[in-house]
Amino acid sequence: MNKHIVRSIMSAAVAGVCAGAAHAQSNVTLYGVVDAGFTYTNNQKGNSAYQATQGNVQGSRWGLLGTEDLGGGTKATFRLENGFSLESGAAGQAGRMFGRSAWVALGNNRWGTVTLGRQYNSVQDFLWQEQTNGVGALSQYANAVFDNDDLNNTYRTNNGLKYTTPTISGFTANAMYAFSNTAGEFANNRAWSVGADYANGPLRLDAAYSLVNSPATNTTGAAPSDNYYSLSSSIISNVSRNQVWGLGGTYAIGPATLALLYTNSTFDIIAGGSLRFANYEASVRYQLTPATLLTVGYIYTTQRSSEAAATNAHYNQLAVGGEYFLSKTTDLYLNGIYQRASGANAWIEGIGQASSNAGQFAAVAGLRHKF
Repeated sequence: MNKHIVRSIMSAAVAGVCAGAAHAQSNVTLYGVVDAGFTYTNNQKGNSAYQATQGNVQGSRWGLLGTEDLGGGTKATFRLENGFSLESGAAGQAGRMFGRSAWVALGNNRWGTVTLGRQYNSVQDFLWQEQTNGVGALSQYANAVFDNDDLNNTYRTNNGLKYTTPTISGFTANAMYAFSNTAGEFANNRAWSVGADYANGPLRLDAAYSLVNSPATNTTGAAPSDNYYSLSSSIISNVSRNQVWGLGGTYAIGPATLALLYTNSTFDIIAGGSLRFANYEASVRYQLTPATLLTVGYIYTTQRSSEAAATNAHYNQLAVGGEYFLSKTTDLYLNGIYQRASGANAWIEGIGQASSNAGQFAAVAGLRHKF
């Protein structure tokens, strides 16, 4: 009789282990984007430029996305995403192997998700939905001047700990804290952000805020010095405090999607004074045919400076573009972007050098493939 009891217990144990092994299923997906083309600029420091360019609509990348179902609505997830130049083969994000994303997460359908690692802040998570090039067919050149709101991902956040709620009645929110990782300097080069999204049928609304204390003061903190704003690509440098907030919405009407976005960015300068930007964006995406997408976007930016190295200025920027899809994963694109500045030289985001005067025009054409 004892033997029967022992056999029963062992059988139950083996069955339980097998059931658990069968339930905990995992998978890893290899994915990527390759995007290359040609860009003409009418004025870069007084000269026209004809350039082979890449990552125009989307940055070229490859990545690994893995998930494991742990049962009970809980799963483990990771993402390792490398950015690179398709023209040279060089790694992007200051040579990082996984400079676009490197994180691991534990999530539950009921309680939400905790994510740890290098990742996007709340402003980037939510407000890209409404940015001018976020609604489709427009390239990175259609972003706000100097990428002052970081929606073109000038920098991503290291040492991040993020919590994202489950979606409840169309509402999702998150909050992130990123550590300085320097002993004795807890508040130096740390960051935090919060954001929320509401989606219901054709309507989407988003709002977010981010703050970085003493960014780029070292390579180990939340905003590392080798992957932040610099004078080589903007007028922003030597920042003691960087604050961004914004809100926006989209509304779909048949084949058209309308988007509005306001962002406000402040850069306090170490030597004193500050740079302040306000960006007002409006765009329309129109699905002309199943294979043809057209977009037009406008951005008005005000620049207010109380530091010696910059002036007060404002910028008007118009972008038009189209995509033709050869398949679900391959498309051709064509964009035109014109910026007119007052109080400063024009400088379209992503173009290598500023214009020698108040106007700058860029045209870009290319091919993108996703896998």
